[in-house]
Amino acid sequence: MASETNEHLQRLFVESGWTLSQCARAVNLVGTENGTPLRYNASAVHHWLAGTTPRAEVRRFVVEALSRRLARPVTQAEAGFPIPDDQNPTATDTVEGVMELGRQDMDPSRRGVLGAGLFSVALTIPGWPDVIGRAEAMQSGRMARIGMNEVDMVVAMTERVSDLDDQFGGRHARPMAASFMVNTVAAYLHADASPEVRRGMLSAASDLLYLTGYMAVDEGLHGLAQRYYVKALELAGAAEDHLTYCTTLRGMSVQAVDLQHGALALQLADAAAAASPKAGPRMQAFLAGQQAHAAAQTGARSSALRYIREAETAMERAESRGRAFGSYDPASLHYHVSQVRYELGDTAGAVEAMQESDRTRHSVYRRSRVHRRGLLAEQQLHIGHLEAACQTWHSALDDYPMVQSGRADDRMRRMLGLLRPYGKNPAARDLYERGRAVIPARLHN
Repeated sequence: MASETNEHLQRLFVESGWTLSQCARAVNLVGTENGTPLRYNASAVHHWLAGTTPRAEVRRFVVEALSRRLARPVTQAEAGFPIPDDQNPTATDTVEGVMELGRQDMDPSRRGVLGAGLFSVALTIPGWPDVIGRAEAMQSGRMARIGMNEVDMVVAMTERVSDLDDQFGGRHARPMAASFMVNTVAAYLHADASPEVRRGMLSAASDLLYLTGYMAVDEGLHGLAQRYYVKALELAGAAEDHLTYCTTLRGMSVQAVDLQHGALALQLADAAAAASPKAGPRMQAFLAGQQAHAAAQTGARSSALRYIREAETAMERAESRGRAFGSYDPASLHYHVSQVRYELGDTAGAVEAMQESDRTRHSVYRRSRVHRRGLLAEQQLHIGHLEAACQTWHSALDDYPMVQSGRADDRMRRMLGLLRPYGKNPAARDLYERGRAVIPARLHN
């Protein structure tokens, strides 16, 4: 029986201005980005427009590709596709949403479902005016009254999980954070408390959600990370906590720039800076450095250089004012300088700045060392410094066995691939053989 033409999808296709082949490539790109390589062509898109319904997994990729092209959210219903069975149109309150997200992340049987979530460039980001004052949605009286001791405990636990993430990666630490969120923090958010304690608990919970989202990014679970980040924004607004709200927006910008979505990354970085009144110099450096990286990726050279100068000036003012803001320190600034130089075509300058970042990085950040040294080695190889690259990769391999991190895995996989053409070079051959022995077999392809 002939299928009926999908007029909904046809309208979106016309609005996109794509050719059939361009549409197919866009869908393939989304699939590849989310771990599902696709090889659709113009013929497949023609069949979709004629009424053939792609399989459920691919429908999500089609809708996301259209959302990116049209710069607005596109639903499956709008595209003429069946509404997914697990799509619940009833909005839950913020705390219930946090609990459901955490429960799913705790359950190993749900990991595949969570991993299937797509990174969306058309995600609706709650603005500060939209989220401030949501504390009234947090119902009280469901358990005994809490005080600042409980707030301090949540803050301390978040710091411990963050330390574990820095040292060992987030693969094992994230489920711990999700369990703590569901079994302890969610109950505190429903408890009776004074206004001061309630704001403190909302703020502490927001910071925990931000950290959990950051660990999901590290594992390559980008759709899941976005969901954690949005919940962190909602709780930060309810707590009237500008700091965590801005930090979360910046984290979302870092995620976007790493996925090569420069325009979205710049939009998020600018929103973070705009929502940060009365920021101190280190916070200014923290935000301006990310604006610089995002601007450079969009090709906005003058803006990128202006932002990086602002970050350098702010960091100079901050150096005599106590410890770093979170993990943003001179090494982080050098990393941003490196990324800006690389995006603007100065690979040699990028190598120089990344080497300076590596020299000044604190020893506790083992996961970051593996990732950034792997990146440095790739840049060194790019400018023809093979033996220097091998030395840098060896130092990354020293730490790698102690790190459980998706980003670290990606760097090591890339290393093996980049070394294969240099099998006749003794340094490259020795490194390749060492890597094959240390890196899990699943990463050898």
